Amino acid sequence: MKVLKFGGSSVGTPQRIKEICQLIKGRHDQGEKLAVVVSAFGGATDALISLARKAERGQKDYTIELAELKQRHVSAVNELLSADIKTNTEIEVNEVLGELDEILRGIFLVKEASKRSMDLIQSFGERLSALIISRYFSSQGISSEFCDARGLIRTDMNFGAAKVDISQTRSLIKNYFEGCEKLEVITGFIASSDESHTTTLGRGGSDYTAAIIAASIDAEALEIWTDVNGVLTANPKAVKNAYTIPELSYDEAMELSHFGAKVIYPPTIQPALDRSIPIYIKNTFEPEHPGTRIAGSITEKGGIGMTGLTSISDVALLTIEGSGLMGIPGTAARFFNSLGEADVNVIMITQASSEHSICVAIKESQAERAIEALSHTFRREIEEHFVQPIRCEERHSIIAMVGEGMRKHPGVAGKLFSALGRNAINVVAVAQGSSELNVTFVVSGEDESKSLNLIHDAFFASQSEKLHVFLLGVGLIGGTLLDQIDRQHQQLVDENNLDIRISGIANSRQMLFNGEGIKLENWKNQLEELGEVSSLEAFKKKVIEFNLANSVFVDCTANPKTKEIYPELLKHGIAISTANKVAASSSQEEYDNLIHLTRRHNVPFMNETNVGAGLPVIATLRQLVESGDRVHRIEAVISGSLSYIFNNFNSGTSFQSLVTDAREKGFTEPDPREDLSGNDIKRKIIILARVAGFNIEPEEVQVEALLPENCMEAPDVDSFFMELEKEAQHFKELIEDADKAGARLRYIASYEDGKAKVELQRVKDDNPFFNLASTDNMIVVYTDRYQERPLTVAGPGAGAGVTAAGVFAELIQLGNRNNG
Repeated sequence: MKVLKFGGSSVGTPQRIKEICQLIKGRHDQGEKLAVVVSAFGGATDALISLARKAERGQKDYTIELAELKQRHVSAVNELLSADIKTNTEIEVNEVLGELDEILRGIFLVKEASKRSMDLIQSFGERLSALIISRYFSSQGISSEFCDARGLIRTDMNFGAAKVDISQTRSLIKNYFEGCEKLEVITGFIASSDESHTTTLGRGGSDYTAAIIAASIDAEALEIWTDVNGVLTANPKAVKNAYTIPELSYDEAMELSHFGAKVIYPPTIQPALDRSIPIYIKNTFEPEHPGTRIAGSITEKGGIGMTGLTSISDVALLTIEGSGLMGIPGTAARFFNSLGEADVNVIMITQASSEHSICVAIKESQAERAIEALSHTFRREIEEHFVQPIRCEERHSIIAMVGEGMRKHPGVAGKLFSALGRNAINVVAVAQGSSELNVTFVVSGEDESKSLNLIHDAFFASQSEKLHVFLLGVGLIGGTLLDQIDRQHQQLVDENNLDIRISGIANSRQMLFNGEGIKLENWKNQLEELGEVSSLEAFKKKVIEFNLANSVFVDCTANPKTKEIYPELLKHGIAISTANKVAASSSQEEYDNLIHLTRRHNVPFMNETNVGAGLPVIATLRQLVESGDRVHRIEAVISGSLSYIFNNFNSGTSFQSLVTDAREKGFTEPDPREDLSGNDIKRKIIILARVAGFNIEPEEVQVEALLPENCMEAPDVDSFFMELEKEAQHFKELIEDADKAGARLRYIASYEDGKAKVELQRVKDDNPFFNLASTDNMIVVYTDRYQERPLTVAGPGAGAGVTAAGVFAELIQLGNRNNG
């Protein structure tokens, strides 16, 4: 025989009852021997509790809710049963409802609902549902009968969560089923004491009823039918890519259920385990799905041996610490006895090996009671300062990662805590048993969802590692970056196991967010039509509120104010990839603070594109310094726009026409004076000097002006070009003088002996900058190791494509870092 249990959602409506009847009938007709345990109609138990509490408070309107409950059950009878058997069933149902009416009237009169009364009232949900369902099964040709489990399951009188007398109960059930020929439809959740008082079995009581019956009759299997496809790797409400676990051991199921997995409850597992009865968790609404099998012998899991991930919210941490705990026998016993006497349930325990402190996790709702009890128990030690006052930290969550295979796979804990650390998630407490069946830890409540998702991605997801990108600035460079990501997305998923999701975009007017990723084929239209009003502060706030695992903020603006939000982003574990040079070239103090934050919070700050666009300049220089090399001198042509202008400047071409051409090609800013002023190059040489290990302030850099004063002070861009045309003779003389000397003009930044400068120089053919072409950048570095022949990095240094590609490369690097 097999025992099938159907929960409240499975029997919540007449239509659903019809569906489970079809399922049962098909199997019954094929000769399967079945027994069915049912819960109350979905929501009925809560309604009964509400009725009792209203009656207890003397609220006359309880009768309105009672009428609604009556109508729901009578309507079910009318919809399910034909006229020939409906009348008798209506009589039976009304008799039960009449009994409920009398009990509620009594509570209303005495204004008291004891635990005993509450158990009796709650029993009506199962009694009504089992009665109606059994009669419907019979009407559909299934020989069935109603069975009130109060006649089978014996308990003590701990009303609300009664303890079952297993020996007596098994005897009663075995005797009952020996003469049973019909399909039994049994009430879940309810039982009775030796004194014939109605009791309930507590949370998950209907599952427990089914397990007790299955164990008592040595059932072939126990099937728990619910509204999900078995036990999932994580709570699907928190982790959207959670999937069904095909098989679990009893121990794994016990661990998962203890730490919050609500599909199955701990008491359900023990009776099945005792008799080696497999448990199947199945979905009433998708009966063909295989669901989850729970048994003693399961197929060995591949991979790293993880099975599931679960969590408990609203947890408080209680800590007692002090020298008075060290080496004193019985301290722990006093601690836990005190909590037990106060009816406080301990979920997790940690203790330092020094015996200096004990920390436990409990539900927040029990915190006040726990503090009071412990403070009383240790009042003498606290008064004499041997023990500090009891400390309580609320708003935490417990996360447990479960899997029997952990003991066979070294490095599981390392991978777990590395993933958390990379995302700036602080682990407050940790517990792991020597059985290595689970790793349990506590985090801030606000990090629960983020932790679950990143751990699931790291251990359970067959899908790619997700990188959530929040892009500020969707102009030429930002827009090109989105196009590059869109074109390369599938290849990165297939070959790099990396799924880059654009979770937020913004320009100066509007911003748009989608935690699951914005569709890039029409991002412009989405931003225009669906975007909300944008501001720097609002964008930052949204990024932090999303609190997504593996998040990166990308700055593709030239806005000097964006640097102001960098520190807070880093503090929240959000990596930064920036094409904006302002932050890395501001004051030395600001820069040092930025680097301090990246190290303290273990969060990357990436700015490779600040110098040389997509060229590997900063990374190369940083690796030299980190490997112990010392930089003596840096010389560089590091403006793609100015490189283009001077590489094409000759006596036959006017300077003004080249500036116009560079602007039209997108090599310069809309106002070319931002490039021609030398300020951009000044920022870059500051960045290079700092990466090389030197301290430098912006005001210490000497910049030779390229433009005459009248050009720089022109009121707008059009006026600037008019003034520039007037200075044609000045620039003509510069190029002619260079030609006569057999030289070429280059605007060069340099750093040596603590001095940085930017100046226009004539270079001859023995100079590495002489043969630069187009938008080429070139950085020449002299070090201890590169003295005779300097280290040189050269290549295109301007253009949206190469700059966007540089940012893209950083994103891939971040994704690979997380994958590792």
